Amino acid sequence: MVKNLKYLRMEKNISQQKLAEIIGVSQQSINKYENHNIEPDIATLILLADYFNTSVDYLIGNTDINHKIQIIEPYDLNSDESALINNYRKLTSPEKDSIKNIITIYLKQ
Repeated sequence: MVKNLKYLRMEKNISQQKLAEIIGVSQQSINKYENHNIEPDIATLILLADYFNTSVDYLIGNTDINHKIQIIEPYDLNSDESALINNYRKLTSPEKDSIKNIITIYLKQ
């Protein structure tokens, strides 16, 4: 059930024991979640998603989007605007901050 838990844990380089301590379950439970022996309750899934800054849907394999789902504003975009947004999403956080700073500078003029 928790398809991506082991991947996220390994990516963050955290042991089953440490993760268990953080979310308040036993190390055996983490092992069982990863090996599909038991399924965590929804409260535990939420704790795991919050810790890994992802969504419950990603944890259980319903989506490939591995970050929290954010509320988005609906806009009708032309192809140029869509391309800008798609490219922006590919940037690192520092690169995104640079773009935001440039926009702020232009808007002040």
